[in-house]
Amino acid sequence: MSDLVVLGFDHTNDATLALEECRKLQKEYLLDLEDAVVVVRDAEGKVHLHQSINLEKAGASWGLFSGGFWGVLVGLLCLNPLAGFVAGSVVGAGAGALAGKLSDYGIDDNFIRSLSETIPPNTSALFILVRKAQPEKVLADLQNFKGHARVLQTSLSPESEAQLKNVLEKAAVSQPAA
Repeated sequence: MSDLVVLGFDHTNDATLALEECRKLQKEYLLDLEDAVVVVRDAEGKVHLHQSINLEKAGASWGLFSGGFWGVLVGLLCLNPLAGFVAGSVVGAGAGALAGKLSDYGIDDNFIRSLSETIPPNTSALFILVRKAQPEKVLADLQNFKGHARVLQTSLSPESEAQLKNVLEKAAVSQPAA
């Protein structure tokens, strides 16, 4: 079962930096992310979601491939495989992009939007859905993170959440004021 962790940051680029750090930990097999979303609330209070997985692009790519394949097969039956390939690719890419835009993966977008409305302007948040982690090593890495992070919400056990808050507070105290 995956755990949800939502961290709030004082600056608009800190959540992106934290996500880069999580991806570094993922390459070291210390963290297994199922989904991640960076939320930035600008000075006017408008919320911007930056999904880590672009389902529209993935759907279009898969649709282009599968549509082209089926288009060639139908085109062979009609003795014009090139026209079938072109028509199938266009229809497949369009249908795949539409399917990707209408689908949701990982963290519920409505939940992200509702929680994002609570963060102050000119700040950011990182929503991560974690499949597996090496807690000791991840927490040790978080102590070196330069952005001031605070826990907004988690599905972690109370002990794990307290440990995470403690590490983030120690990291904030050890950093010089920006």
